[in-house]
Amino acid sequence: MTIEAAVEPRREPTAHVNRLGFAKRPTKRKRSKKAKKRAPTMALQDLYVSCKEVFKGPGTVPLHQDVKRLCHMLDNMKLEDFGLSCKLKFFNPKAAVNGTPRVTYTIVYECDKFSMCVFFLPATAVIPLHNHPGMTVFSKLLIGTMHVKSYDWVEPPTTDELDSPAQVRLAKLEADSVFTAPCHTSVLYPTTGGNIHQFTAITPCAFLDVLGPPYSNQDGRDCSYYKDFPYTAFPSK
Repeated sequence: MTIEAAVEPRREPTAHVNRLGFAKRPTKRKRSKKAKKRAPTMALQDLYVSCKEVFKGPGTVPLHQDVKRLCHMLDNMKLEDFGLSCKLKFFNPKAAVNGTPRVTYTIVYECDKFSMCVFFLPATAVIPLHNHPGMTVFSKLLIGTMHVKSYDWVEPPTTDELDSPAQVRLAKLEADSVFTAPCHTSVLYPTTGGNIHQFTAITPCAFLDVLGPPYSNQDGRDCSYYKDFPYTAFPSK
């Protein structure tokens, strides 16, 4: 059964999304220590090499066999491939969240053809409904349980609508499900697969996003946020 909704653009997300490493708090001077540089795991190195071969740049979509190839690699990736451990205090499902839960992320790699980012969501944190213009995105849940809701436009936006997107448009529900790691990699495309989606953490989560091409304001791939309404909320014409 197809379920439809009206989706309204928003200027900014309602959740807090911060990049890792920019916390504004006073710091104490500590004795300097030599930092040991962590080498990437073979799995992460192989993923990087494959992404360089698969993503051809803006205006292109990976071939079907290349999508299967990346999905197979991502399905086998673990938290440890990024130098992380499930024993970290952040991932304790009983850890208390003080105040508004904040989403943080770190960039693993980025170029003009693709990017790899790991997002960290404490329990109840939300990445609001947002789009991926002209992009193919692979999402791999590394740890935790997450609710995913996604839409695709019923009709592709016209040129005028792209220039002035601030209006309510009809969208069809693509997914409304709960995922628990380990699970298969999900893939969205420029116009299918749930290009507009929202993530809600049920337990502390971490997931990897591989985006090709990456967001770019300069190239017209800015991230837009939306709010959804039931189709029945609007009177029939």
